[in-house]
Amino acid sequence: MLEGFDRFGFTHDGARRDVYTRGSGPGVVVIHEVPGITPEVARFARRVADDGFTVFAPHLFGTPGQPLSVPYALAQVVHCCISREFHVLAERRSSPITDWLRALCREAHQRCGGPGVGTIGMCMTGNFALALMADASVMAPVLSQPSLPFGLTPAKRAALHVSDEELAIARQRAAAGCTVLGMRFTADPMVPAERFATLRKELGTGFEPIEIDSGPGNPHGIPRTAHSVVTTDLVDEEGHPTRKALDRVLAFFHERLRPGEAHETHHTGD
Repeated sequence: MLEGFDRFGFTHDGARRDVYTRGSGPGVVVIHEVPGITPEVARFARRVADDGFTVFAPHLFGTPGQPLSVPYALAQVVHCCISREFHVLAERRSSPITDWLRALCREAHQRCGGPGVGTIGMCMTGNFALALMADASVMAPVLSQPSLPFGLTPAKRAALHVSDEELAIARQRAAAGCTVLGMRFTADPMVPAERFATLRKELGTGFEPIEIDSGPGNPHGIPRTAHSVVTTDLVDEEGHPTRKALDRVLAFFHERLRPGEAHETHHTGD
């Protein structure tokens, strides 16, 4: 168990997975990055819960609570590459596990009520939030460092890891006011600039990009290796670009899921 979280099993289409939950208010599905629900991912989930939401953090791979290390991360990348639930090179289709995640979004909405749910994917799950827009319950999608498909060719660098049908729905919903928030570090090879260019082209003003300068000589000294915007590479200092990105994510959830309510972000730490 993760400290401060409750756990329940959720089953859809014969697949059962543990989901860690915390908080009250509208639902937000936090889809963890590689290698799993690390302490940094749990810290982000607590921030969301403490800001007035019910967090649902499904366990997809890895060991919940285990700290990040290079061997651990590499092992989970290999796991995802050979898993039938993840299609890491797919350009015009999403990973099969997104069907289960859409069902979880519906469950979160049913439990919590409100206008809908928020969702954030990170790294290898980053583009999942776009695919989840095919379900009407998803009202606040966030793509944090969306890394699939792996950018091995020019086409894959620009691809979004969603089917044509899912992209058409996302396009329609974005045009109707369901904004998509996306975040990346500019020097991150896992999230090429071409991918965000495609998002701008497909979603137009319905896409809100946050691109944090991590190139040589950037004013905040952000390393070129920076990847995880609101978890591992978060610098929790007022005025830092990653802190601003975190604040924007929380504000975005409030705008979409608690409309008309005054919001002041509270940073409570761990």
